[in-house]
Amino acid sequence: MAAGPAPIRPDGQGPLAGVRILELGSFIAAPFAGKIFAEFGAEVIKVERPGDGDELRGWRALREGTSMMFRTIGRNKRSVTLDLRTAEGQSLATRLAAECDVVLENFRPGTLERWNLGPEDLKAVNPELIMVRISGYGQTGPYRELAGFGGVAEAFGGLRYITGRPDEESCRAAASLGDVLAGMYGVMGALMMLLRRARTASQPDEPRDLDVVDVALYESVFSVLDSLVPDYDAYGVVRERSGGKLPGVVPSGAYECKDGSSIVIGGNANGVFTRMMHAIGRSDLALCPTLQDGPGRAARAEELDKIITEWAAATDMPDALELLQRAGVPAGSVMNAAQISADPHYAARGMLQPMAVQIGDAVEQVRFPGVVPKIAGVPAAPRWVGPEVGEDTDAVLREFAGVTAEELTALHANGVI
Repeated sequence: MAAGPAPIRPDGQGPLAGVRILELGSFIAAPFAGKIFAEFGAEVIKVERPGDGDELRGWRALREGTSMMFRTIGRNKRSVTLDLRTAEGQSLATRLAAECDVVLENFRPGTLERWNLGPEDLKAVNPELIMVRISGYGQTGPYRELAGFGGVAEAFGGLRYITGRPDEESCRAAASLGDVLAGMYGVMGALMMLLRRARTASQPDEPRDLDVVDVALYESVFSVLDSLVPDYDAYGVVRERSGGKLPGVVPSGAYECKDGSSIVIGGNANGVFTRMMHAIGRSDLALCPTLQDGPGRAARAEELDKIITEWAAATDMPDALELLQRAGVPAGSVMNAAQISADPHYAARGMLQPMAVQIGDAVEQVRFPGVVPKIAGVPAAPRWVGPEVGEDTDAVLREFAGVTAEELTALHANGVI
């Protein structure tokens, strides 16, 4: 239950100021889309279930039950609790949708329809509403009703099979790539629909029906695997795991240095390869006629990789980086959280933003990721971190759904909010 009025917060600034989003999703995919909208000025109303709220609040809660993951993805949003399984909760959600430009959701297909919150239900109260629907397998097709999380989508979408070392089982990146990619595609789809709406506002004959953006987690993953299937169709090649290197992209990959640190080198462009070979003392390879293009280098991938591995193993990482960067070769150290936190470039670009966070009984300064991309006039820092469960419920329902104080008391008492 929200205690007292919602805190006063800075108005949104940026290109999406004035856009209002209703976020019905949980976990990562739809909330990540909501985070992007909020970072660029949109007002995002996040609907959570009464009590514990979004389950993401319990993820990586390493101390005092406070999840920095939720504080990151939930930032700049207003939290409203609604029990969408009840008629009262559904009615309130519909009233909120009537005042919004976009609805974000990532339930299994059919769930919102059972709750009387499907596209046709919301179209009846807001014909111009844009609805972003994110699910494991999409709103159509034989697998539409299957449950699907990001990790499953990464497997079904082809990413897991090609990730890892050739002699080991497939593995995943230690981040929710499938969910994040789907969230980004959801934002792209919604922005395209908002742009179309703005461009056709003066055209009375333009259909004003609700737009539905259908994002499948697995398709979001599959779409970034470039020529995975075209290579199979054209050449009969099934791409296999290749560790930290991309097949045919030579030389590139991670190499361990003398001091135990690792660097990633991208020496696969023609001119870059020449400069790199000169820099590491192999001018003979820089001038070799058969190594002047990608196919030629790919044919000698093992030889080149062995040469670079031996050079890196004999060089301390700072020296290797200085040499390569001075030669104009893309190279960078493999960074962990502690190194990122101390890096001056991250700080200079506003990518380490300190925010006050309540952890147990104390308020502590915690650095959060800055805003991407950088746009002139848009603050690089979040306005506030992810809110407490339902802390904006009363204020939002009064403002946008016209709920009276007496109604709020009854809704709280009945567990609807």
